Amino acid sequence: MLLFLYTVLLFHHLHTKVENTLCRIMGDPNYPLFSKDGDVTIGGIFAIHRKETLPSFEFTQKPQPLSCSSVNLRDFRLAQTMIFAIQEINRSESLLPNISIGYIIYDTCGSRLSTMTAIMGLMNGQDFGPGNICNGQSPLHAIIGESETSATVILSRTTGPFKIPVISHSSSCECLSNRKDYPSFFRTISSDYHQSRALASIVKHLGWSWVGAVNSDNDYGNNGMAIFLKTVQEEGICVEYSVKFYRTEPEKLKKVVETIKKGTAKVIVAFVSFVEMGLLIEQLSIQNITGFQMIGVEPWITANTYFTPNSFHAMGGSLGFAVKKNNIEGFAEYAIKPFWDTAFPCSESEGNYSQYALSCSRYEELLALKNYNEDVTEHRYSSNVYKAVYAVAHSLHSLLKCKEQEGCEKGLTIQPHQVVEALKKINFAIKTGDRVWFDSTGGVVALYEVVNWQQDSDGSFQFRSVGYYDASLPTYQNLDLNIENIIWTGGQLQKPRSVCSESCPPGTRKAAQKGRPVCCYDCIPCAEGEISNETDSINCKGCPGEYWSNAEKNKCVLKAVEFLSFTEIMGIVLVFFSLFGVGITALVAILFYKKKDTPIVKANNSELSFLLLFSLTLCFLCSLTFIGRPTEWSCMLRHTAFGITFVLCISCVLGKTIVVLMAFRATLPGSNVMKWFGPAQQRLSVLAFTLIQVLICVLWLTISPPFPYKNMKYYKEKIILECSLGSTIGFWAVLSYISLLALLCFILAFLARTLPDKFNEAKFITFSMLIFCAVWITFIPAYVSSPGKFTVAVEIFAILASSFGLLFCIFAPKCHIILLKPEQNTKQHMMGKTASTSLALKAY
Repeated sequence: MLLFLYTVLLFHHLHTKVENTLCRIMGDPNYPLFSKDGDVTIGGIFAIHRKETLPSFEFTQKPQPLSCSSVNLRDFRLAQTMIFAIQEINRSESLLPNISIGYIIYDTCGSRLSTMTAIMGLMNGQDFGPGNICNGQSPLHAIIGESETSATVILSRTTGPFKIPVISHSSSCECLSNRKDYPSFFRTISSDYHQSRALASIVKHLGWSWVGAVNSDNDYGNNGMAIFLKTVQEEGICVEYSVKFYRTEPEKLKKVVETIKKGTAKVIVAFVSFVEMGLLIEQLSIQNITGFQMIGVEPWITANTYFTPNSFHAMGGSLGFAVKKNNIEGFAEYAIKPFWDTAFPCSESEGNYSQYALSCSRYEELLALKNYNEDVTEHRYSSNVYKAVYAVAHSLHSLLKCKEQEGCEKGLTIQPHQVVEALKKINFAIKTGDRVWFDSTGGVVALYEVVNWQQDSDGSFQFRSVGYYDASLPTYQNLDLNIENIIWTGGQLQKPRSVCSESCPPGTRKAAQKGRPVCCYDCIPCAEGEISNETDSINCKGCPGEYWSNAEKNKCVLKAVEFLSFTEIMGIVLVFFSLFGVGITALVAILFYKKKDTPIVKANNSELSFLLLFSLTLCFLCSLTFIGRPTEWSCMLRHTAFGITFVLCISCVLGKTIVVLMAFRATLPGSNVMKWFGPAQQRLSVLAFTLIQVLICVLWLTISPPFPYKNMKYYKEKIILECSLGSTIGFWAVLSYISLLALLCFILAFLARTLPDKFNEAKFITFSMLIFCAVWITFIPAYVSSPGKFTVAVEIFAILASSFGLLFCIFAPKCHIILLKPEQNTKQHMMGKTASTSLALKAY
C-alpha cells in the first residue's frame, strides 16, 4: 500500500509545477522500532514479529497502520545484538574514537510489504522540513539485514542503485553472490553453495542413496535445493521426490506431507526456511508421522522454538548444519537489564518517544521477554550480526582516518559507496578470535557445525555438536563426523537405512530397473569366469587366462589343472591293466623258457618269440609314461617309447611271418631260400625296421619335439595339461610307419593262412594283425574327438588293447597246448602224416 502511495507521490512530483522540488510525505510516516542518533548511522531490518494483519482497504476511511503480532524471539535477539555491538564500539577508545554510532532498526513483521516500507523509511530518513517536506538526505551509511533471502533480495535490489551497503547475517542464497546484480551486498554467513554441497557430503558419508527432498518455495529454498540436487546427482545419490511449498500455501503443504508419508525414502533433506519449517513440523506432529531421519539447514536446525515434546516425537534425531556458535562476552547480561533501560522506547522518558506518536501498547509482547534469558546462548546468528556491525565500524574507521590519540576527522563526509569499497578491504579479528573478511562474492569462508537433536535422561532437549564441515579443506576431508555420538530418529542408536535397492554383494553386479532411477536396480550374479570383489559393482570383470571365478564369483582362483593322474580311478585302472599285461607277458616268457626244448616252442622260432615277448613288455610299460603330470621329458619319452616299442613288436611279428613263408617255400624241390633268411637275417631285419623308427623319432625330437601345453580352449573353467605334439608331421610319421609294417605283416600272414594247421601260426598272426589294425583305425577318430585326459586314456587303451591282442592271439594257442594238452607237444604230432609237412617242419 505504501509503495503505491510512493508511486503516486512520484507521479505527482513529475506532473505538477510547484516551486518546492523536494519530496513531500503523504500519509503517516513509518517510524523505526528502535533508534538512536549518532555521528554516523547504521540501519537494521529484522522480522521481530512473525505475523502481520492488514487493515481494511475499503477506502471509506483512512487505512489504519499495519498490525504486527507473534514475537520472533530469534530476530528480537539479533536486534539486541546489533544495539549491544554499537554501544560496545561507542565505548571503545581504539575503534572510531570520538565518533558515536547511531542506529535505526525497523520491524518488518515477516512481510514483504513491510520490508519495502522499512527500506523506504531507512533511505529517506525521518527529518522533515516545514510542512512535512522531507529533506532528501539519508543519514544511512550501511544496513544490517535481512534475515530471509527473499526479503534481502528486495532490500539489495532497492538499495543497489544508491550503492548503500547491505550486510546480511543469515541470507545465504547463492543467488546473492552475483556481484553484477548485487554489487553492494555483503554477508557474514557463507553462501548456500557450500551448505548444499555439505548436505550432499553428509548423505554420501552416511551411505544413504535414496532420499526425499523438501524446500521452501522462495529464493532461499529453490536455489539451495537446485545446488543440492545437482551435487547428489554427481555423487550417484537418487532423490525419490523433490517437493516445495510456501508459508501462505496450506494446500501445497498438505501435499508435501502426503508425499512424505507415501514415499519409501527414510531420509528427508529439508532445505526449508525458518517459518516454513515450523508449519511442516506442526503438520508432521498433528498427523503423528515418525520414523523419518531429517537432515536440516541452518535456519531451523538450532531453533529452540521447535523444541517441544510434540515436535521432538516427529523430529527427534534430526541432523543438520548450523552456524558456528560464538559466545559474545557480556551479551547475556546486557540482554536482561541494560537493553531495557537504554534502548527500549517504553523505558525512555515521555519526551523521547512522544514525538513518534507511539503508545507503549505496541511493545506489550516484547515487554513479556524482559527477564527471559534462557535462549541467548543458542542464538548462533548473533555473532554474525556482531561481526557485521564491527565490519561497518572498521570501514568507517579507515574512511574517517581515525588515529588512537587524535581521534577521527569529523568533518569528512562519508558516502555509502565509499563504505562499500572499504568493506572489500577489511580484515580484522573480533573478541572471539574469528577473523572477519569478505571474499570476491561478498561472503565469508564456510564453516558449519553439525548438530543433532537429542533428549537427555532428565527429559530436557539439546542441540549436541557431532562434527563440523569446513569448506576450506580439501574434498573428502572437509566433513568430520562423530557417528558414535549421534542419536538417530526415534531415539535409535543404529543408523537408519535409506536405499531404493539393497546393496549388491560381491559376486553380483547392478542392473538398472527400467524406467526407475539409477539407485533402483537388481543384483545379477556374475557369469562364469567373471567376478566382482566390491559391493555394488557396476560390471563384472573377467579373470585372467589361467584363473577362473570361485563359487561365490568374488575371487579369481587358479583354474583346476586336469591330466590323467595315478591317483584317480581311471588312472588306477589303466595302471592295473598295464601291469597285468606285463605280468602275463612275463609268465608266458617264463613258460616258454622252461619249455624251450619242446617241439612247439622250437617250431615257433624261440628267438623271435622271446624278442616279441620282450617288446610286448615294453609296450605295456610305455603306456605308464602317458599317466601323470606332463613334463618336458615325459612328453618326449611317451611318444618316442610308444613308436619304437611298437615297431620292435611289429618287426618281430613280421619276422615270424616271413619265416613261416620262407619255411614252406624251402620244402619245394630245389629251393634254397632259407639260407637267405636265417637267424642272422631275422635279427638284422628286426634291427633295421626298428632303426628306421628310431631315426624318425630322432628327427622329430630334434626339429620340433613334444612339450607340455596348457590347453585353455576346450574348457573355460579348467586347464587341460597335455603334451603338445610339437610337430604333427613327426607324430603321424611314427603312426604311419607302424601302420605300414602292420599292414605288410597282415598281408603276408593272410597269404600264409592256408598252410598246414599243426604248426602254422600264420592264421594267428593274421587274426592278431586284424585286431591290431582295427584298434588303431578306431583310435584315430576317438583320439581327435576325445577331450582332455580322455585323449590320453584313449591312446593308452589303444596301446593296451593292441598289445593284449598280439599277446593272446599269438601265444595263447601255444600256452594252451603246453599247459593243457602236453600230449600234442611231441615231435611226432607236430610233424604230421604227409611228407611235405615233414619237410616244412624241418626247414622251419
